[in-house]
Amino acid sequence: MFRTTLLASLLALSTALPVLAQTMAPSIDQPVTITFYNYNLASAGIGADATQKLINEFMAANPKVTVTGIGYSSADSSRIQADLAAGQPVDLVQTVFSDLDFSVHNFGAKALEDIAPADEISAHLAGMHPNGTKLGVLDGKTYGLAYTFSTPVLFYNADLFRDAGLDPDAPPATWEELKADALAIEDKTDAEGFSAGITGPSAADWLFQGVVRSNNGEVISRDRKTLKFAEPEAVEAVQMLRDLNDAGVYEIYEGLGAVDAMASGKLAMYLQTSALQAGLVKGAEGNFELRSAAMPRFGDKPTRPNNSGSALTIHTTDPLKQRAAWELMKFLTSEHGYTVITSEIGYLPLRPAIVTDPAYLAGWIAEHPLVAPNLEQLDRLEPWDPMPGPNYRQIVKTMMDAVDMAVFGGADVQATLADAQANAQALMP
Repeated sequence: MFRTTLLASLLALSTALPVLAQTMAPSIDQPVTITFYNYNLASAGIGADATQKLINEFMAANPKVTVTGIGYSSADSSRIQADLAAGQPVDLVQTVFSDLDFSVHNFGAKALEDIAPADEISAHLAGMHPNGTKLGVLDGKTYGLAYTFSTPVLFYNADLFRDAGLDPDAPPATWEELKADALAIEDKTDAEGFSAGITGPSAADWLFQGVVRSNNGEVISRDRKTLKFAEPEAVEAVQMLRDLNDAGVYEIYEGLGAVDAMASGKLAMYLQTSALQAGLVKGAEGNFELRSAAMPRFGDKPTRPNNSGSALTIHTTDPLKQRAAWELMKFLTSEHGYTVITSEIGYLPLRPAIVTDPAYLAGWIAEHPLVAPNLEQLDRLEPWDPMPGPNYRQIVKTMMDAVDMAVFGGADVQATLADAQANAQALMP
């Protein structure tokens, strides 16, 4: 009886005590292998070579660490889920921002504040753009360190602008101007006027969120409890896209069709992530003049671009692996890391000082003006809101399917969005 009472008392005491965070090892004093789930590694055209280059450089500088890169699809986290269920080590993950909430609550992503020394965190974040570092913050803690991300960029073919009698030095600044320019291009050339990653089979909701916000709307409330993509500002934004389609200037493509059309000179304007920059530059070289501009605005309203891309999240509970993962995170998001990521892939550098530093990006940026709109929009960047709960992907799909139907399917815009919002709200936690 006494033994039972004593055990019960000890159990009660242990549950009453605060749970101390498990901190990572202070250093890497023995060989260690970590897995790095990375979607760029699975996409040859979007940074696989540059990513592997950085991994190899890190291992050369840290001979006790072996990094096993595992490519996976950013559109489907089932590989991570299956490996976790099978007991496979999932140590460091390139997590798309829309998956951050699910990653924290279902894949065990660790807050940096809970595992890394505070002085190391503050030292590493020094010099990073605050609009970038806040992208990986959820519920007041840094679960993800912004890694590869971009704002929406309007790539355009300056030669087609000239052929249509338009001024390539004055790209469209508003959606009305874009519509007029696209009509002129389709009237006077054989090219298509416009396409975007806002809608269509391969579209995520990151760009759609930025378009809605730029009309002073939201797709979800700030407390992330109520969906708002059927409210008047969002409906008006979708109606604008519908008008582009009704005018015959919004071309929709399957897969990478828009990238191919833009690179081959058959598409005049393409609004998408700057991560496609390297491939588009290669296609345009010797064929046409490729330029870029900021995302168009609604009348006089300032644009409110939000980010695409990913954060780095640590999932392992092993203190030595946590240290190795943290060291790799710091390397990838260092001055050198962002020099490679920006110049060889096209994502934004999270460290603004390297843009004008001759030791890093100054020379490259002088030769590649396409990055200018991306850098300018960083100062107005807003986070890509992840949908909450286990049904987050279905919520996004319900919303984006409704947008596609409203824009391309001939359905009433307001009624379609309202019906979808009601169905999606029922999936919210």
